[in-house]
Amino acid sequence: MDQSSSGDRQSGAQHRTLTTLFGNTQKLDGGAMFGNAPRSLWQRWFPVDEQNRIHLGCRALLVQETDRNILVEAGIGAFFSPEMKERYGVEEARHVLLDRLAELGLGDADIDVVILTHLHFDHAGGLLTPWKDGEASSLLFPNARFVTGLRQWQRARQPHARDRASYIPELLDLLEASGRLELIGDGMASGLLGDDWTFHFSDGHTPGQLLPEVAMPNGPVVFGGDLIPGVPWVHLPITMGYDRCAEGLIDEKTSLLLDLLARNGRLVFTHDPLIGIGRISQDGKGRFGISEGAREAVALAE
Repeated sequence: MDQSSSGDRQSGAQHRTLTTLFGNTQKLDGGAMFGNAPRSLWQRWFPVDEQNRIHLGCRALLVQETDRNILVEAGIGAFFSPEMKERYGVEEARHVLLDRLAELGLGDADIDVVILTHLHFDHAGGLLTPWKDGEASSLLFPNARFVTGLRQWQRARQPHARDRASYIPELLDLLEASGRLELIGDGMASGLLGDDWTFHFSDGHTPGQLLPEVAMPNGPVVFGGDLIPGVPWVHLPITMGYDRCAEGLIDEKTSLLLDLLARNGRLVFTHDPLIGIGRISQDGKGRFGISEGAREAVALAE
């Protein structure tokens, strides 16, 4: 697990307010989401429907600093056609993340930076306008700069057959044409965000996944992306069938959890439908878990 910069990891040099935003929801096959874990185990955590699907969220994190609004991820959004919505179990026709921003008095034009952990459609599709019959999608967030990992960008542009369907070619074209894309290589800091932001790099799910860490006085907050998409995946052996390298992912997960445990850190869970954020804990047998879990963190200012 590499980090781009140690930054000011504990000081919280800027005043920050953190708010988790629950966007569009979807249903995916439970077996795919839990890899080689048997249904008898994972159905304890998630109810399953008649098609073997479990209910998942697409959660973003809004970080409001003194002079800018930063959004971590954009969820799946509403760019899919009705046929594709049905295929991937997207349950709402509208772009729910935009509704959540509006509840805070913000529109997509008020976002200054969007950080994308990776470019799979359920994490980046929310950058696109909602689907309209006969119309091409366009890019939302007109005033934002977009930040993602260099190796993830390269993967998206030249995907493997295994994950080709996870990317949106037209979105990549729009991001590149915008002139507002910052790509962060391993061992590099973001010139846009500054040294007070730390990034963890992960390759187990997809190459160059970028996990941002927000410095807070009461311990760091990390957006777990698809390294740890929900509370059940905090358990070390639990991985997804979508992960490209399960053993490598477990090693990366172990490193991150130990680090956050030592620093009283918290994780934001992008896909968990019930728990949005929690502090890392460990029991007497060395098993990781979550304490102080909350469905959503609203205006978590410190």
